[in-house]
Amino acid sequence: MHPPVFIIRKATRADADAAWRIRRAAVMSDCINAYPRNQLEEWTGGATSKTFAVAVEERFLVATVDDCVVGTGMIDVTNGKIDAIFVDPAYMKRGIGAGMMAHLETLARAQGCTKLRLDSTLNAAPFYRALGFEGDEIAQYRSPRGLTMNCVPMVKRLAA
Repeated sequence: MHPPVFIIRKATRADADAAWRIRRAAVMSDCINAYPRNQLEEWTGGATSKTFAVAVEERFLVATVDDCVVGTGMIDVTNGKIDAIFVDPAYMKRGIGAGMMAHLETLARAQGCTKLRLDSTLNAAPFYRALGFEGDEIAQYRSPRGLTMNCVPMVKRLAA
């Protein structure tokens, strides 16, 4: 089976519901053995909020296969902070997450960033390590919705 051909593009407000659905599906699929289910429900519950829709429109990129959104990601190129890396479980392990990360790294390099940062879920740390990120310490992440959960802060230094 060939990996899907995907395109990465700037998100629009119309992508917000798909981004919310993918985030929830990815978390409930991949994080289920790393966190208590009630914590995952609190993290991903509810519906797409206006605040989330604005964030998607302003800051997200999406990966699409046949015009269908299958992954998300974002970066703040002023500080190299990567967030919201989620892939629809039906498309996981097919290069989309790594492709999104490579795209974000390219954007960061173009803006002169020398370091990428992210807070990994416990289960995703091996994925990020395979992409050159370092970090083993467990810290507390506080979500925009006020949930506190364990994460692995990770860093990747970019050569000049």
